[in-house]
Amino acid sequence: MEIIWSNQAKVSYEKIIDFILTQWSVEVALTFESLTNNLMDNLKLNEKLCPVSKKSQLRKCIIHKNVSLIYKIVRPNIELVAFIDNRSEHNS
Repeated sequence: MEIIWSNQAKVSYEKIIDFILTQWSVEVALTFESLTNNLMDNLKLNEKLCPVSKKSQLRKCIIHKNVSLIYKIVRPNIELVAFIDNRSEHNS
């Protein structure tokens, strides 16, 4: 099983890292990166780790109280759709 990053996932992840670096510190950004990498490792072991949306086949994982990952299972892989700021308005 491979994890594939969509363009939206890449862009939204970089925006979150940039925001962390401007608001906090490199250490906080590294901690977030570590949390994200741990989640990726766990998703490779269990693709259904996070709950599926009632509206679509997308799944949402909370990485940190302020950031979630949206992904979908595209057999035999997992596609990362986007990273979202939980404090902003969005449809999940």
